[in-house]
Amino acid sequence: MFLLRFLSNLEALLRKQPWEPIFLTLHSMSDIIDKYLQYIKLELNLSRHTQVAYSNDLRQWQAFLTEGGTELDVASVTTSDIRAWMLHLSNEGDGARTLRRKLQAVRALYKWLMIDGQVTQNPAAEVEMAHIPKRLPQMVRESSVDAAIDEAIDETSFDEVRNRLIVMMLYETGMRRDELIGLLDHNVDTAKGELRVHGKRDKDRIIPFGTELAQCIDSYRALRERTAACGDRFFIRSNGEPLYPMLVYRVVRRRLGEAGVTSKRSPHVLRHTFATAMLNNGASLGSVKELLGHESLATTQIYTHVTFSELKKNYKLAHPRALKKGG
Repeated sequence: MFLLRFLSNLEALLRKQPWEPIFLTLHSMSDIIDKYLQYIKLELNLSRHTQVAYSNDLRQWQAFLTEGGTELDVASVTTSDIRAWMLHLSNEGDGARTLRRKLQAVRALYKWLMIDGQVTQNPAAEVEMAHIPKRLPQMVRESSVDAAIDEAIDETSFDEVRNRLIVMMLYETGMRRDELIGLLDHNVDTAKGELRVHGKRDKDRIIPFGTELAQCIDSYRALRERTAACGDRFFIRSNGEPLYPMLVYRVVRRRLGEAGVTSKRSPHVLRHTFATAMLNNGASLGSVKELLGHESLATTQIYTHVTFSELKKNYKLAHPRALKKGG
C-alpha cells in the first residue's frame, strides 16, 4: 500500500514538473559544485591551477549567497544577486582581473547546468565583465638576456648547465613555464632543430630552434645521463624528479638578476621578450602568433604596441630635434 502511494505521488510530481526540481531537491549546492569540478577535471582536462581557482571562486560565491543560513537553490539565483556579489567583492578590494575570473567561474557553471538541462537560463550572462586597463607586457632588453645566457658557468655542474638551458629555452622558443616543465624528451629533436610543445587546450605546436641551443641541449643530455634517470621528462632535478613552477621562477629571477636586470624577472617576461625580439627583427605577426600558441591574432597584437613604444623611446633618445626640444 505504501509503495503504491509513493509511486502515485512520484507520478504526479513528474507530470507537474519534469526533472529539474527533483535534481535541485536532491542535490545541495555543494554537490553541484563538486560535480562541476569533476567535469572540468575529467572532461575538459583544465589545468590544476584553473581547477583550484574555480573551486575557490565558486565556494566563495556559495558562501556569499548562503550567508543568512538558507540553503541555496541555483535555479532561483538572479542577475541582481550576482551583481551584488561583484559589488561586494569590489568593495573588499578585488581587482578587475580577479572579478572577471570569478564571474567567469559562475558563468561557466551555469552554462554547464544549462547544457545538462538542469536550469533554463544563465543569470551571470547579463552581468558585465569588469574593465581591465590595457597594460603593455614587461620585457627585458635582449642584451641583458644575452648576458644572463653567456655568463660563465661550471660546465660539469648539472644544476648550472640545466639552469642556463632553462633561460635559453624560455627566451629562444617563447614557451610558457608549464610547457617547459611538461616538455618530453622524445619531443626535442636537435637533428631537426625543433621541439613539440603541449600547450593550452591540449594543443601541440612545433617550435624551431637554432644551432647554439641544439648544442646546449646535447651537452645537457649528456650530463643528465650521468646524473639521474629521467624517464621521458626532458628537464629534471638532480634527484631525477621533475621541475616545479617555483624552481623555474627562481632560476630565471636569479640569472637575470646576476646579469644586472632590476625590473620584473620571471619566465613570462622571457616569453614577452621573445615575442618582442621576433617582431623587432622582422618576423610577421602571424608567425609569432603560431610560435606563441595564441588562439587569436588580437592577443599577439599587444606586442606591436611594445615594439612601437620601444621605437618611440629610441627616437627620443637619438634624434637631434627630439633632444633639442626635450622630447
